[in-house]
Parts: sequence; structure tokens; C-alpha cells
Amino acid sequence: METKKSDIKTDVKSLNLCELTAYLESMGEQAYRAKQIYSWLHKRQAMDFDEMTDLSAKLRSRLKETCTASVLRPVEVLTSRIDGTKKYLFALADGNVVESVRMKYRHGNSVCISSQAGCRMGCRFCASTIGGLVRNLRPSEMLEQIYRIGADIGERISHVVVMGCGEPLDNYEHFVKMVEMLSDAHGLQVSQRNITVSTCGIVPQIYRLAERRLQITLALSLHAPSQQKRQELMPIADKYQLPEVLKACEYYFEQTGRRVTYEYSLIQGVNDTPEDARQLCRLFRGKNCHLNLIPVNPVKERPFMQPKTDVVTSFKNNLEKYGINVTIRREMGRDINGACGQLRKSFADKHE
Repeated sequence: METKKSDIKTDVKSLNLCELTAYLESMGEQAYRAKQIYSWLHKRQAMDFDEMTDLSAKLRSRLKETCTASVLRPVEVLTSRIDGTKKYLFALADGNVVESVRMKYRHGNSVCISSQAGCRMGCRFCASTIGGLVRNLRPSEMLEQIYRIGADIGERISHVVVMGCGEPLDNYEHFVKMVEMLSDAHGLQVSQRNITVSTCGIVPQIYRLAERRLQITLALSLHAPSQQKRQELMPIADKYQLPEVLKACEYYFEQTGRRVTYEYSLIQGVNDTPEDARQLCRLFRGKNCHLNLIPVNPVKERPFMQPKTDVVTSFKNNLEKYGINVTIRREMGRDINGACGQLRKSFADKHE
């Protein structure tokens, strides 16, 4: 039976304060109620309208009839014995699952969240894209990953990385709204400077994001020093040439003043040679940027392997000789399917 439009409930956790105010006023409620409800949803992170005890019973009843407030349910939680990293598999209301990771650093708790169920970018070395894109996540579903992890560990989340399953800029409107709500003074108030978004390089959306002048860090999934090699690893390179992607990233830096990070997954025998390092030096010499080397996390469905430690170190040293700001990402959660998409794929295989 077809669902009537009037039967569709409003996802109030995806409404910003201005939208929530307008919604409450359309119900004939006073505007100040919006701040109360928003605080319950995003500061106190209520899981049910009945928890909102400073609202009248009548209003709570109306909210239950006309609205939903998305709450994610953990299906599986894995904790690394190596470094304490926690990986979460969350069930969405429609039965899809997404994964998130909490990493503990000296500077605080960092959470890596998903922006889509699945991904359509098709990067050859990534587990997230196996099976393609199912759907975009709503702002509430992205925020909920952060809220549920914070509640589970009983500590504040200070840093957020949108680098899990999915391409955030392929879900641009919902992603930007989530960032604005996450950094809002009426919500968790996570500093935008502590939020990072990773993209494989959707050029028009990078320009759109730059124009918003948010203070988030842009991380480009580069993974190759040349257009030809990038095309072999990342189908998105067929649509957007490497020079235009790099130009868009430079524009982002010009508009925001935020240094761009370039993510480079090192793959044995594919992009880890001294010549690859020399080509990277030619791309970035003299530029204000940061290069993050990531020894690829092997995925059983893919043939790619990590380079040996001495190869990784040599690659880094070659870049530093030419003044490139470079680090090797600390590997975390290796013993709990730490790579993006691995836990979700494992769950899907068990339930086929």
C-alpha cells in the first residue's frame, strides 16, 4: 500500500534550530519550545520524547504522533586489544547498517563516522564501495553515530572525522547541515577546526564547500602522484583530472585559510616507488599542505598489500628532503577490521 505524504513523520533531529522553530510554530506552539526540544535532542541527547519532562504531556504526545527522533542501535561493538580503538556497527531504522570508529588520543576522543550506507565511488582498494551505494544518511543519522559513541564511553567527543563509509560530498547538503548542527552553540559545540571531511575529489562540491567558508579541514584522497595512476585506482579520476582537483583544493585553502591534507594510501608495488615520491614532490613542493601516508589496510576482496616498513620510511624521507610536510598515519584497530567498510561487509556476508 502506498504511503500517504501525511503519514510520513518529520525527522526532528535533522532540523536545525531555525527549522525546528518554524515547525513548532506551524503546530501552534510557542517558539521557545524549539530551544527546549533542540537541547533535549542535541545536548542531553534524549532517546525518547517522554524524557523531555519540561514539555507538557500534550506536546510530547503530539511529537510522538507526527515526528521521529532517530536513535541508532549498536549491532556490534569491537574493542582493539592493541590500542583500545572501538569499532561500532549501527543499525538504521530501515535495516541498513553503518560503521563508526572511536580512537583515543592525547588530545581527546576522535570519532570517524559514515556519511552514506555504501558508496558509489568504486575506489579499487576500499571495502566501503563493495556492493555500491544504498542511500545517503540524514543529518540525524550522522550525528547519532557521534552521540551514541559519546554515551557509550561516557566522555566528550572533541574531534570528528567524516571518513567512514561513503563519500561525504556525494551527500553534500546533509553533510554540511550536520557540520553546522554539530558545531552549533545549542548542540555539542564541537569546534569546526576539529572536524575533518575526506573526499575523493568531486570538484564542483569542493568549490561549493569553499564558498561556505566553514573552518573544517579538507582531506583529499589522492593515492597517486599522476593522473594515469590515479585513474587505475580511482574511477572518479576519469571524470575529474588531477590538475583540476588540485586547483579546487588550492581554492579551498585560499577561501578558508585551512591547510588541505592529502591522503595517500601506500600500496606495495603500485604507488610506493622512489619515482612516485619524486612525482609527489613536484606536485607539492613549496605549497602549504600536509601529506598523510597511510599503509593500505588489506581487504580480503582486494589484491593490494602494505609495503614493508623500510619502504614506507624511505618514501617519507624522500618527501621530507624536498620540504614536504608529511606524516605516516598511526595504524589503529588493525585487529578489529579497522579499514572502512570491513565490518559492514562482514555483517552483510553473514546475513545474505
